[in-house]
Amino acid sequence: MGKLDGKVAVVTAGGGVLCSCFAKELAANGAKVAVLDLDEKAAQETAKAICEAGGEAISIAVNALKKESLESAREQIHSKFGKCDILINGVGGNSPRGTTDKEYYEDGDIDLENVKTFFDLEPENLGFVFNINLIAVMLTTQVFAQDMLGREECTIVNISSMNAFRPLTKIPAYSTAKAAVSNFTQWLAVHFAKQGIRVNAIAPGFFVTKQNKDLLYDANGNPTARTGKILAATPMGRFGQAQELLGTLMWLVDSKASSFVTGIVVPVDGGFSAYSGV
Repeated sequence: MGKLDGKVAVVTAGGGVLCSCFAKELAANGAKVAVLDLDEKAAQETAKAICEAGGEAISIAVNALKKESLESAREQIHSKFGKCDILINGVGGNSPRGTTDKEYYEDGDIDLENVKTFFDLEPENLGFVFNINLIAVMLTTQVFAQDMLGREECTIVNISSMNAFRPLTKIPAYSTAKAAVSNFTQWLAVHFAKQGIRVNAIAPGFFVTKQNKDLLYDANGNPTARTGKILAATPMGRFGQAQELLGTLMWLVDSKASSFVTGIVVPVDGGFSAYSGV
């Protein structure tokens, strides 16, 4: 028997590198998994892999910024599996529209047409990044936490980032948005404490995903200068593997192992947050 037998897990961004791994691990431990993703094909591939491995899963195309889309998904999950016990809020990401070209502002940059500075950032572009990281978590939680009210052993796991602890250069929108996710995690933990719903977050360090691969490696597969700086600031000297997040995930969703744990953000970062650079 699996640790999660009888549980229904909902995983958003379940077609992505990290959350597809989460979905498969939850299923391997007995959960019935609903794989939600804006990319329908990616969600289908994750669900198919789970079913081929002997687990139970369905895939649903969902826009996590549209409440009606999430509510439709909830109805489908109810009809197939029942109410949600475990929610993994995996939707998030960055956009070039919320970044600067340089790490440091230098004299005269504001007058250069080919350099995007802090002064060139547009509110709507930062808003886009905030929405896919914070508002998506809020809306998804509004919809699926309703399933958890008045029930035991329900839990929510959000995906924050090490950027929430130490903002990286060039990506102010993403760093700020993930800091908001961490803060919101703590707020939700308190808000739902009397309902017995535990809310925590995982803050991954540096992992290679579809979204950041082009920033970390050039067209020939060679590491970029950005990669060199990241690995130099990570004491373990390498990127993380998706599987290395699973121990933390399974601890947080296990209602016995982490029964008194709520409102925390767990770094899984190869020592990045502990290293001052000297």
